[in-house]
Amino acid sequence: MNRNELGIWIVVAVVLAGLTVPWFLWGSATVVAGLPVWLWWHIGWMGLASVVFWIFAQRAWGIGIESTDDDGSSERRVGGPGRTREPRTGGDSP
Repeated sequence: MNRNELGIWIVVAVVLAGLTVPWFLWGSATVVAGLPVWLWWHIGWMGLASVVFWIFAQRAWGIGIESTDDDGSSERRVGGPGRTREPRTGGDSP
């Protein structure tokens, strides 16, 4: 992952969070198919947010968590193949 993709995901998260509450529909009494239009907004927005989260989980899960070696490779990742268990300090072993 590069910085541009991290920035894009941050912007997507801020927009999703910012438009969760339909502030522009406050005071609207419009009803569509028996439900207020603000409720339809929430239903649609929750569907969109779940699709975006699925895409994020497939493409960018762990973004910003990868650690890079001195040569710039990301072979050592948290929980990845290069992970070693570090000894605990203090206390008894379970």
